[in-house]
Amino acid sequence: MKILFKFNYISYYMIIIKLGGSVITNKSKLNSLNTDNINRLASEIKKANKKAIIIHGAGSFGHIHAKKYDLNNGFKDTKQIMGFAETHVNVQKLNTKVIELLQRNCIPAVSISPHSIMKLDNHKPIKFDYDIFKDCLKQGFMPVSFGDVVLDKTLGFSICSGDLLVQILSKNFKIEKTVFVIDEDGLYSSNPKIDKKAKFIVSSTIEDLEKLSVSMDSHPDVTKGMKGKIDTIKNIAEEGIDTYLLNGNKPGTLYKVLIGESTKCSKVIGVKK
Repeated sequence: MKILFKFNYISYYMIIIKLGGSVITNKSKLNSLNTDNINRLASEIKKANKKAIIIHGAGSFGHIHAKKYDLNNGFKDTKQIMGFAETHVNVQKLNTKVIELLQRNCIPAVSISPHSIMKLDNHKPIKFDYDIFKDCLKQGFMPVSFGDVVLDKTLGFSICSGDLLVQILSKNFKIEKTVFVIDEDGLYSSNPKIDKKAKFIVSSTIEDLEKLSVSMDSHPDVTKGMKGKIDTIKNIAEEGIDTYLLNGNKPGTLYKVLIGESTKCSKVIGVKK
C-alpha cells in the first residue's frame, strides 16, 4: 500500500517498535494479557534508552471481536455498530495496561488512539494527525499507539492494524530502523508452526520477500497475519529502512536489536526506490 501524503520530518532518527499481539496477549483466549512479557519487554526498551515510538497489536483484545462482527469488511448490519464499540473499548483496555507497565519501568509513555487521529477510505489512509506524534516526541514523551477500529469513508468503518501504523509513520519520520517483536525468531521460508521443514531466514531483500511463501496459522487475525506483515515490511524496505523481526518470548533479544548487538533475528535490508 502506497502512502500518498508526506509530512515534514523531525530532525533526529528514532526507532519504531511493534509489539505483536501474539507476544503481549494469548491470541486464542479472549482478553488474555501476557503481563510478564510486556513487563520484560518494557524493561528492555528502557535499558536501551532509544528515542522510539511504540505500536502494539490488538491480540485477543481485538481480533476475536473484530472477526466475530466482520468489522474489517465495513458496515453491513446494525449489529456491527455495537461490535465496533465493543472492539474499540477492548483495544483501549489493552493499551491502558501496556501504558501502565511501560510507566512502571519509568518510560514516559502516552497513548495515541488511531480512532481519534485518522480516517481510512476503503482501507487506505486519507487523514492522519502526525503533529501529535511529533509534539509528544519533542516534549520527551514516548508515543504509544495500537491496532484499532476506525471510521472509513467508503466502508463506514474498518480496521487500522498496528502494521499499517508502522508503515505510515516510517514513511513520514526519520527512522533508524523498525523492529517487529513477534512469537517466532524471525522470518521463515514458510510457517514454522505448520511446516517443520521451514528454513530460518537471517537476512533478506525486497526481492526475497516477494518470493516468500507464507501459510496462515489458526489464530483469529483480521489483518492477514504474517502475509500482511511481509507486505508491510516490503513497503518499509522500499523507503530505505531496515527492519528486524525477533522473538519477543526470548529475554534480551529486543534489547540487543535496539542497541545493535548481534542476536538471533531476521533482517530485511531497506533499499530506497
